[in-house]
Amino acid sequence: QVQPVESGGGLVQAGGSLRLSCAASGPTVASAVALGWFRRAPGKEYEFVGFISWSGGTIDYADSVKGRFTISRDNTNTMYLQMNSLRPEDTAIYYCAASTIRGTNYRARVAYGYWGQGTQVTVSS
Repeated sequence: QVQPVESGGGLVQAGGSLRLSCAASGPTVASAVALGWFRRAPGKEYEFVGFISWSGGTIDYADSVKGRFTISRDNTNTMYLQMNSLRPEDTAIYYCAASTIRGTNYRARVAYGYWGQGTQVTVSS
């Protein structure tokens, strides 16, 4: 079992920055192969934001955040989402998720079996 826990959400003005963290722990955390970020805005479906492979060698972003958001991770099983040039349309609950499935489509929610509780990001205009 892998337990992702997000932190770092909050309220920021448009054009500002926030950094989210996702700490992955649990008895089988070593089985994780990727960590992903998703978000869900009010009244909308879950949206893929980006993912990073456990080794850090592969990173992918949704077109809507490419060039503004950066994913990284450190050697303490923590993943980060640096969000710059934030827009009101980035307002959502952001979720961290862990995948233990190799060679799958990490842009899809079904690739991830373990989810955090989410953290609210609100961008005011």
